[in-house]
Amino acid sequence: MPRPSLSDRYLYLCTDSRSRQGDLPEFLDSALAGGVDIVQLREKGLEAKQELACLEVFRDACDRHGALLAVNDRADVAYAARPDILHLGQDDLPVPVARDLLGPDILIGRSTHTAAEVSSAAEQDGVDYFCVGPVWPTPTKPGRPAPGPGLLKHAASLETSRPWFGIGGIDLTNLDEVLAYGVRRVVVVRAVTEAEDPGAAAAEFRRRLTG
Repeated sequence: MPRPSLSDRYLYLCTDSRSRQGDLPEFLDSALAGGVDIVQLREKGLEAKQELACLEVFRDACDRHGALLAVNDRADVAYAARPDILHLGQDDLPVPVARDLLGPDILIGRSTHTAAEVSSAAEQDGVDYFCVGPVWPTPTKPGRPAPGPGLLKHAASLETSRPWFGIGGIDLTNLDEVLAYGVRRVVVVRAVTEAEDPGAAAAEFRRRLTG
């Protein structure tokens, strides 16, 4: 498989398996048709077998819509599922180890929460993109301080050619503010997962990110 490109990927969605709603295939179809470029299964507590089963549903939807599939944190699951992306937090497997395990064709992303982490991710070998935030406190990361817009401004000031995404509490009401800080790509969760019409919400994000 050719190495995926992030050049035209702007809207990154993190979602759980929708077990409470029972509508995972329909939800993914709506969000991806609306304009989500990358989708990640993020649900703590899943056993590897459960996660792999969910990822099969994600893979099918991504293939039909031309989107990229991301695995969160777990290089072992990524090795088995062969997604397009493995996203690593600061406390996860080191990037060189993940790269050695998974090879050159998978993209590896990095979470960053401080200026030093942002600067490192912008240059570190083996990293293909990084996420900067959280911009605002978010219940998806309880207890994590939000470094705020200043961290976005720092990332923008680096003028790196490496793609990066703003993350943390971003929705359609504050998107213009986020864009004003130099962000061109965003990660969203509740703004789409809790939207009355996920496809319409994704489409509006896409319009404003690429307009």
